[in-house]
Amino acid sequence: MSAATRGTVVLDIGKTNAKLTLIDPAGKTLAEVRTPNTVRRVGPYPHHDTERLWNWMLGQLRELAALADIRAIVPVTHGATAALVDDAGLVLPVLDYEHVPGDAADEARYAALRPSFDESGSPLLPAGLNLGRQIEWLRTRFPTEFAKATQLLMYPQYWAWRFCGVAASEVTSLGCHTDLWRPAEGTYSSLVDSQGWQRLFPPRRDAWARLGRLRPELAADTGLPADCEIVCGIHDSNASLLRHLLTLQQGGPCTVLSTGTWLIAAALGSATKPLVESQDMLANCNVFGDAVPCMRFMGGREFGAIAGTQPAPFTAEDVERLIARKTMALPCFAETGGPFAGRIGRVIGPVAETDAERAALATLYVVLMTDHCLDALGASGRVVVEGAFTANPLFGPLLAGLATGRDVTVSDDSSGTTCGAWLLEAWGREAGGAGAASVQAWNPAGWRAYREAWRVHAQGA
Repeated sequence: MSAATRGTVVLDIGKTNAKLTLIDPAGKTLAEVRTPNTVRRVGPYPHHDTERLWNWMLGQLRELAALADIRAIVPVTHGATAALVDDAGLVLPVLDYEHVPGDAADEARYAALRPSFDESGSPLLPAGLNLGRQIEWLRTRFPTEFAKATQLLMYPQYWAWRFCGVAASEVTSLGCHTDLWRPAEGTYSSLVDSQGWQRLFPPRRDAWARLGRLRPELAADTGLPADCEIVCGIHDSNASLLRHLLTLQQGGPCTVLSTGTWLIAAALGSATKPLVESQDMLANCNVFGDAVPCMRFMGGREFGAIAGTQPAPFTAEDVERLIARKTMALPCFAETGGPFAGRIGRVIGPVAETDAERAALATLYVVLMTDHCLDALGASGRVVVEGAFTANPLFGPLLAGLATGRDVTVSDDSSGTTCGAWLLEAWGREAGGAGAASVQAWNPAGWRAYREAWRVHAQGA
């Protein structure tokens, strides 16, 4: 590998970690670096440490520039996050969506303003997961600073703007449980209209659009080429959808599981049941602006709460013992989101005695929660696992074992978001990227009966 090798850098900011991945023209990863995505709890409210991330990015880009001829940077980030800026930069820190904005009076005021579920496809969510609630709270509590803002940038486009100076809006972030968008009409919601916010949103661009070249001072600082282009960017779970969306006609209906801090089941042509707001179902917008029925829970966060921050390796025997003993983890183990939001997670039956058993129990839990989501959506066809849970060798087989004929495939790329973001840079060219392989269903003794018992306990918890 040398600087003569052409490359693309994907900037992937997840809720837990941020990473930079250098990818060659064939979709092969050449290098990857990561850092925690920290939240600062000083100042007016908990907020993302954007300056630490920025300095980390620039330092890593200096090193990556020595490895390849980097021709493009593609930002992809978690949702429910936006930046208010003027020509000089942020006018307010970027609010962390897990912060609860305001008190009961703030909540009641926003409830009277937000559009209906039928209009927006956004369920009423806790904390700041509805981005409109964040914006309205910032406008009310910090009117002087808010009035200085000339642009409201969704989070991927905020980073694109910092790299190239061109402001844009993009539909996958606008349509991600924000209360800001009408998916059916492809226009801003009644909330945006009533509050006069439309003036703050820059022109919409496609996720694959080249916004401009790297700022000259950044090219000089990092050693990247002066003509390195900045791609508009995309919401992370929609990046995971992209490869499957492009091949949908050939492969038929499928449901993509984007796994990480959040597990999001996105039904591409496969949902048969209506969306239920109280179940954390929603209509996300794909890269073409079409509404995609989705359901989600904080799978990675809950897995860690059960298994610990450093999960131990576990075996099929660990899983079988837990099933036989009827040890069950019942929802939920995260403070925000999911079909059982507001309940306190608990374990029933004999305790998981070892670190390996706790990791096995966490696996059983996330598989059963995923199965619940697939059933609630009425999802049919293939199930494709993308992201962090591709590294769990029993997640796919156990999920396949819960339904006769359920074909589960697991991506050979541990980050579907990275592959999808790279496809944006390759838009219009024939591109490969990660593949996926079917897994063999595993139906250990008592597994389906365990599932039925878990559902009874979960519904009555």
